[in-house]
Amino acid sequence: MTGQYAHNIDAKGRLFIPAALRRELGQTFHVTVGQDHCLSVFSDESWAAFMGKLKELSYNEVKKLRALFAYAADCEPDPQGRILLPAKLREYAGLTKEVVVVGSFDRVEIWNAQRWAEIENEAFSSGALEEAMAEMGL
Repeated sequence: MTGQYAHNIDAKGRLFIPAALRRELGQTFHVTVGQDHCLSVFSDESWAAFMGKLKELSYNEVKKLRALFAYAADCEPDPQGRILLPAKLREYAGLTKEVVVVGSFDRVEIWNAQRWAEIENEAFSSGALEEAMAEMGL
């Protein structure tokens, strides 16, 4: 999944998910906490793959992810393409109004717009993106 889209969360906690990403995510989105205080949004397929990886681990390893499961929510877009983000997820990611929806490999990430701008600026100004690409042989 790729792309970057700026949107606003409405007063009821709903967020429009761009059509291009909705097509890739399918009918039900699995939304939970992500790294660096964003939200991660998985399709059924990518959620199943994620769960498959966890099934290979011991319970002692998986229990470290309890909060990830406690905060997880299944969201279905309404006819306008919006999903309702539970308050606890919005609070975790610092989502109040302006957000950025980003395609990120096998998932979508939802970011507080200011936090995303900082991460984006750091990636380009520090050379971290180019360095990571070089390390991966890209």
